[in-house]
Amino acid sequence: MEIKIGTQLELEPAYTERVEKFRCKVVEQKENILYIDYPINVATKKTAFLIDGSEFRATFRTEDKQSFAFNTEVIGRKAGNIPMIMLHCPKADDFIKIQRREYVRVETPVDVAVQFKDFKYQLVTSDISAGGLAVMLNGTVAFQEGNAVQLTIVLPFANGDVKYVVTDAMVVRIFEKDDKKMATIQLTDTDDVDQQHIVRFCFERQLVNRRKEINPFDA
Repeated sequence: MEIKIGTQLELEPAYTERVEKFRCKVVEQKENILYIDYPINVATKKTAFLIDGSEFRATFRTEDKQSFAFNTEVIGRKAGNIPMIMLHCPKADDFIKIQRREYVRVETPVDVAVQFKDFKYQLVTSDISAGGLAVMLNGTVAFQEGNAVQLTIVLPFANGDVKYVVTDAMVVRIFEKDDKKMATIQLTDTDDVDQQHIVRFCFERQLVNRRKEINPFDA
């Protein structure tokens, strides 16, 4: 299997706590080098200038909708009609196939930042799944049903790891429940690796909740 010209890549910095995601397209490929156009920062929509030696996790989707991930490094740049960045491309055997799983929704509080135009809200979920979430609104908000928003979801795992998922989303419904104002939000552009982080988090929290039901005095 090879990565075809025109394939979209999503790049996330490796070995860092920075919450960043970049999108780019493969322009050329020669042996173990991928030539990409200058990537766009998903959050700022601005062109990113990657430093030589920077390491990233790259994900892409094939024509038959299979998703793969691999580790890569910026090894240089190439001038031309289209300025390009050179990425190391491992052998296809080193690509990791990303398995899709069914979404599990779990009731649990999770910190989430909701960005809508120039407004940013720090909110807490009432439930979450890899397909969407419900948040409690603690005041008046500028977004409405049908609006596109961007989310930064903080996922704290039991082993101490913390994953940050940055994704586009859409506000599906705003309503009141038990005298609280709520909003349900659908994730619309989450890559498969981030979806797996959410799925893992939901299964982990579901297990914790079940243990609490069996033994409510268990810390």
